[in-house]
Amino acid sequence: MTLIKSISGIRGTIGGNPGEALTPIDIVKFTYAYCVKLRERRPKPAGERYRVVVGKDARISGQMVEQLVCGSLIACGVDVIKAGFASTPTTEMAVIFEKADGGIILTASHNPKQWNALKLLNEKGEFLNAAEGAAILECAEQENFDFADVDTLGSIVEKDFTEAHIDAVLALDAVDAEAVRKAGFKVALDAVNSVGGIIMPRLFERLGVECIKVNCEPTGHFAHNPEPLPANLTELCETVVKEKADLGVSVDPDVDRLALICENGQPFGEEYTLVSVADYILSREKGGKKLATSSNLSSSRALRDVTESYGGEYFAAAVGEVNVTTKMKECGAIIGGEGNGGVIYPALHYGRDAIVGAALFLTNLAYKKMKVSELQKTYPQYCITKNRIELSDKSLIDKILSEMKKIYASEDINDIDGVKISFESRKEWVHLRKSNTEPIIRIYAESATMESADKLASEIKAIAEKIIKG
Repeated sequence: MTLIKSISGIRGTIGGNPGEALTPIDIVKFTYAYCVKLRERRPKPAGERYRVVVGKDARISGQMVEQLVCGSLIACGVDVIKAGFASTPTTEMAVIFEKADGGIILTASHNPKQWNALKLLNEKGEFLNAAEGAAILECAEQENFDFADVDTLGSIVEKDFTEAHIDAVLALDAVDAEAVRKAGFKVALDAVNSVGGIIMPRLFERLGVECIKVNCEPTGHFAHNPEPLPANLTELCETVVKEKADLGVSVDPDVDRLALICENGQPFGEEYTLVSVADYILSREKGGKKLATSSNLSSSRALRDVTESYGGEYFAAAVGEVNVTTKMKECGAIIGGEGNGGVIYPALHYGRDAIVGAALFLTNLAYKKMKVSELQKTYPQYCITKNRIELSDKSLIDKILSEMKKIYASEDINDIDGVKISFESRKEWVHLRKSNTEPIIRIYAESATMESADKLASEIKAIAEKIIKG
């Protein structure tokens, strides 16, 4: 059993002992702490009610966790807007629609079915920052409970925000629903039996796109590993070819990540979801406007290349959605996200959103009038390899990172999140970053070919192992 407490929320496996897994006691404790800090963050006159949106993905434990969270909010005197089955971006948008004080998303994202989590939002429908998250963790550990009396208990209403979210996406200037309808696309969709099976077909219907459904019943019984990686999408790839679809679309259980499959059954590449959408958004800008984009340090260099091809500037952020959105606001980025298929389009909201990502991609495809595989070849071609070093002693992590900075001091170094070494002359980079939950160092390397990326990663791993041995 596992329980992971981080600044972005609390996640764990269902069942087991309190403090060691995501048990009812832990759920109540952290929901209570969220309410305490909500009141501190947003003081209100006496008698004015607090309102919080609660949405969930379709995993099996969702109903149990939802009842505990909603009951705890009511016990704290908070009114609940229960969104039911709702994607992460839909719940974020619901906070905005309702002008609520915050939100709680019940999802463990791409983790397997035994996991669930409470992801915490502010009044803007965005994830809490590091300081706010840390304050909730500290409050929860104190276990100093003081619930509302019977006359000040909260209430609960149920609302479905699916169509409102789709309406907001289709209202964007950058989404041309008519062009997509005229293109007559056929799309195969794998929603891994979660909430993507609800919202994505509705989006495609509104866009006039024929949708072939694969694993679209929101039962929570994931048909395969729910992370939308090529190795887990063989059924979707086969369906695209069999059905002669123009595109394959895969989303994770909470629909904030978007992975695409070309018409020939080959992966488009999760790193290239953001690259392609960014290329389209950048191409629309005319007349002297400052162009900026942002992604995390472990994302492909291709976004930087595409941005600079339009005369724009790329900004790197530490890993983590809240870090990317913070950087995007600082630099005024018009598009950004993460290389795992997470598209953040500020014209809609500051959150990864596969719904808007799919609508923008289809609009671009309709305009380009080319096959998906042909579109992919128009972008800078890079390959990323992902490795790790397991350590018995966590204290060695900082030593390794420090030594790497010294060894490669003549190269371009970024140390806002671990150490990223960029070899500009070869257009290669390697990113070493310690895990927040395990005694490991993650090593991501990118180059023009998988062979050269593997070679770079092996070189770095060999140096790290020498440092470990002393």
